[in-house]
Amino acid sequence: MDPTFTLIGALMLVFSIVLSPLSSRVGMPVLLVFLVVGMLMGEDGPGGIEFDNVELAFLIANLALGVILLDGGMRTRVDTFRVGLKPAMMLATVGVALTAGGAAIVAWWVFDLHWLIALLIGAIISSTDAAAVFSLLQGRGLHLNERVSATLEIESGSNDPMAIFLTLMLVTLISQHQDGAFASGLLMLVQQFGIGAPAGILGGFAIVALTNRMRLTPALYPLLVAAAGIAVFSATNAIGGSGFLAIYLSGVVIGNRHVRMMPMILQVHDGLAWLAQLCLFLMLGLLVNPSDLVPLAGGGLILALALIFVIRPLTVLLTLWPFGFNRRELGFISWVGLRGAVPIVLALFPIIAGLPDAQLVFHAAFFIVLVSLVVQGTTMAPLARKLKLEVPAGEDPYRRLPLDAPAAGDHELMLFPLRGQNWESPKRLGQLRLPDNTAVAGVFRDRLCLQPTKDLEVSTGDVVAMFATPAVLPELGKALSGRQAPKHLAERAFFGDFVLNGDALLGDVEQVYGIEFDELPPDLSLAECFAKRTKGHPVVGDKVILGPVTLVARATEADRVTKVGLKMDTSQND
Repeated sequence: MDPTFTLIGALMLVFSIVLSPLSSRVGMPVLLVFLVVGMLMGEDGPGGIEFDNVELAFLIANLALGVILLDGGMRTRVDTFRVGLKPAMMLATVGVALTAGGAAIVAWWVFDLHWLIALLIGAIISSTDAAAVFSLLQGRGLHLNERVSATLEIESGSNDPMAIFLTLMLVTLISQHQDGAFASGLLMLVQQFGIGAPAGILGGFAIVALTNRMRLTPALYPLLVAAAGIAVFSATNAIGGSGFLAIYLSGVVIGNRHVRMMPMILQVHDGLAWLAQLCLFLMLGLLVNPSDLVPLAGGGLILALALIFVIRPLTVLLTLWPFGFNRRELGFISWVGLRGAVPIVLALFPIIAGLPDAQLVFHAAFFIVLVSLVVQGTTMAPLARKLKLEVPAGEDPYRRLPLDAPAAGDHELMLFPLRGQNWESPKRLGQLRLPDNTAVAGVFRDRLCLQPTKDLEVSTGDVVAMFATPAVLPELGKALSGRQAPKHLAERAFFGDFVLNGDALLGDVEQVYGIEFDELPPDLSLAECFAKRTKGHPVVGDKVILGPVTLVARATEADRVTKVGLKMDTSQND
């Protein structure tokens, strides 16, 4: 192998990583940086690299997407399925078909194509991209309410089979002119879902069992999970199922079961997912010459803007109206129809099949991804804050280290740096309200380890080491948090001054606070108010306005609100 090629590849990775902090400061999606660097290093750019091996690009892209979906699945909590599964599956099936149809009409008009080629373009750009959604939701510090975040994550992780079905069906129909292409395509869709879902779930349980049975060097556990996940992905593809859906569901199973060395697995897989995204977007950038995009810029821009401002919002409204989303939530989900690597990868199918206008299809898909990342990716975080869809979040530990000892159970060693206004004045350890079944392991100060005692005072700059289980992490994070939250996310500003039990009756609230709720019966509980408002699936941050009072869901368990904040001021509500 030419050492110059590996040197250039390594320098491209280094350059992209060095530029990534700049992208955060200017509000640009980091994935866009990788894509642009790849284009600059290509044939039209100063790099001058000629890369046109479509088959190699397709293989690398599939492996990279598998790694990204595995990591995203492991970070998806299964309890979010109660609020996000049904709407996400509507978007991932009916929504994809509606998007493909709407995009095909616009593509037929602006590019003057045969209607089958226009439908092919619509199918290719119909699915949102898991890599883009996961990286932007997790990388921007957004802590969205559970209904929105669960719907977006599950949709982006599960809508690929429908897009693949439509794309392959149309490629077959165009290339072979078979009358039975639709029937065979429908059978393929059933196979994609019918084989991919059980294979992914069974594969996930098998990986969990294998990982927990093995006694390995700690560094090998993340590699075992990655290799086993790719094995599930490849085996599912080999038998006609959706490898993308399978590896995502395997990740969901792994992330929601007790797995040995799980914090280390997540930490390493975070790096693997970033490496996969880097390589994927750099490689896809190399495939495109910017000069090839110029002739279709006008039509591509019309199609991209129609997709963003008309087709995606209409699709979201038509599919999600029965599920209790409010206007702000529907507006945000409509906006986060991010396109990323998947449409570009699907656009390789027509090239491999040698279809007419295949290069136009590929360049159109690439152009639409660029516009989506620029327009939607740069505005997603500000829009979420503008629509007040964030909910307060506790402090995450700086480091989590699994103990891997039977007697310790699920306990981990967690390191919390103390910072912010809360810790400017020293506090004694005995004054801290820590969750049950936790213990202070030690306090680090100026490179010294201090013995924890009730009278030991801690302040800004100290690092508190805790023994705790993942289940109490949100409560523990709030107890040790010191960052000054934005004004609208401060605990009292967001939830109100009073905390009530979800079982409290409206009549009791009327008597205690001197408020009258004439429109509702007094024997109705606060939890039942939220159940009616959200059609049975309340989440933290939901609001119910009753005259001069706003009730805010503060804690939920399953599908029931257990703690309610009461605000007497409605100025911050919609």
